[in-house]
Amino acid sequence: MSVTTPHRTLHSIAVAAPAEVVYGIVADVTKWPQYFAPNVHVEHLERDEGSERIHIWAFANGAVKNWVSRRTLDPAGLRVDFRQEVSAPPVAAMGGTWVVSPVDANSSLLELHHDFSAVDDDPAGVEWITAAVDRNSAAELNNIKELAEQYRELDELVFSFEDTVEMAADGADVFAFLDRADLWPERLPHVARLDLTEDEPGVQIMAMDTSARDGSTHTTESVRIVFEPDRIVYKQTTVPGLMTAHTGAWTIRPVAGGVAVTSRHTVTLKPSAVEPILGAGKTVADAREYVHKALSTNSTNTLKLAKAHAEALRG
Repeated sequence: MSVTTPHRTLHSIAVAAPAEVVYGIVADVTKWPQYFAPNVHVEHLERDEGSERIHIWAFANGAVKNWVSRRTLDPAGLRVDFRQEVSAPPVAAMGGTWVVSPVDANSSLLELHHDFSAVDDDPAGVEWITAAVDRNSAAELNNIKELAEQYRELDELVFSFEDTVEMAADGADVFAFLDRADLWPERLPHVARLDLTEDEPGVQIMAMDTSARDGSTHTTESVRIVFEPDRIVYKQTTVPGLMTAHTGAWTIRPVAGGVAVTSRHTVTLKPSAVEPILGAGKTVADAREYVHKALSTNSTNTLKLAKAHAEALRG
């Protein structure tokens, strides 16, 4: 096994929020896709009180990479150590530490340390990794700062909901309908255009134009991670103006006589966009209702059409 040269970076940011709030955002990895722009999806593989093993999908220099990491959480010391178990080339090894330092009761310093090496010490690989670390670290630190500094409002700005439709159908047929999103313009009236690429099996890049009832068209771009045979998760990388983030999942589970299919959404609203988009005097509560109705309507329509398609195949 060849020895590679370690490289180290440090990125930091001042945050006008208590250190415990900042640490809480760093520690809860399940919410990273909602909070951090580069992160697409996170799966827990193992977890106990002080450590966890996770599978992460995230953008690095415009491409979706995935890796498995172990993290050690230290709430008392306000730090999280991480180390990739399996890295994606050109990364040979990657690890680091998040450190939160209190400045006073209402402000803190967040530091993100990385150490890494490139496959075969390739200079081009080192350059690629450094650029990816710089870009993603800056994005993650800025995201954490923004979230932490509005932590009192997060419960109102971030919300989840789901819709479920039972189908007298085979799960494989329903899964195929949801997986073949490239056929949605032919199958779903509210989808005006959809471009889908799947250069890596199970990782779909999707651009879609959706027609609203008022005649307007909304363009979204998403990454979907496909877990055959019963789940597809996604993150919108281009979201409508009322949101700063939108993640979701399609899940299929067996029930008597068929399957129950659930569409789940988690949305982060953009407060500054509420009045410009919805009108003077409109509130975050109005935006929650508007977004919930729009997404739920589209999801339910998709589920109903999937039901008709899959039940016809069984029949």
